[in-house]
Amino acid sequence: MSTDVSSVLFACNMNSVRSPMAEALAQHLLPDDVQVDSCGVYRGIKDPFVLASLEEQGVVPSPHDPREFNEVDIENYDVIVALTPEAAAEARKLNSRVEFWDVDNPTDTRGSEAEIRAAYAQLRHQLTDKIIERFVR
Repeated sequence: MSTDVSSVLFACNMNSVRSPMAEALAQHLLPDDVQVDSCGVYRGIKDPFVLASLEEQGVVPSPHDPREFNEVDIENYDVIVALTPEAAAEARKLNSRVEFWDVDNPTDTRGSEAEIRAAYAQLRHQLTDKIIERFVR
């Protein structure tokens, strides 16, 4: 397995759902020599459904707490993958190597715990497919 990049930064609004899930999945799927990180436009809190969804697949979440763009050196990444329009706009102010991936937001789901878990699993599948399609050669 190989990839055409040596570093990827995933970004979303709060760095609590989409970007940390993408970070963990990319770390799991990509070679160890690819630097993978995540941040948000704002700092959120860790989401327990993200942790549960990743654990279902045997994926270890990143140990860092949610953080903002100003806490990472965005110029150090070959590509920045924005997972929300707000993150894309913020990233483009700082770096031209920004890709936007339109993915679901499971926090919009209302219903039973099973329905919410299913929404997070759907995001996990979307991100896995997109990471493989974009980065795995």
